[in-house]
Amino acid sequence: MTPFATLRLPDQPTLVAPDGSDVRVLLALGGGSMAHFELAAGVVSDAVVHRSVEELWYILSGRGQMWRKQGEREEIIALEPGICLSIPQGTQFQFRAAPDQAVSAVGITLPPWPGADEAVTVPGPWQATQR
Repeated sequence: MTPFATLRLPDQPTLVAPDGSDVRVLLALGGGSMAHFELAAGVVSDAVVHRSVEELWYILSGRGQMWRKQGEREEIIALEPGICLSIPQGTQFQFRAAPDQAVSAVGITLPPWPGADEAVTVPGPWQATQR
């Protein structure tokens, strides 16, 4: 039996995601993991595609845009509080924060994030911010 777990959102990022966003790792179970993502004001992530996982994101604060591409289907959507979006396996994606405000989200990864080799950089519509 899996024990209960409780965790408060860490004050500081625990790692940097392959796309360049700050991540505060939260909890995980056998079927999925959860994290808090934040991209500073004016920052553009790297465009990536995941090899084996899919994600659900819920935007908590800030404004920005998300680009997603699956084969010939491609779109850019506005990110703002209350937006929930999916990133199915094999979807290329990139996001950017508005020039004047960071954007933050909670993301669920299904199955749990497997490690550093999961994300592969791809060409995106915007020039990524240098870190």
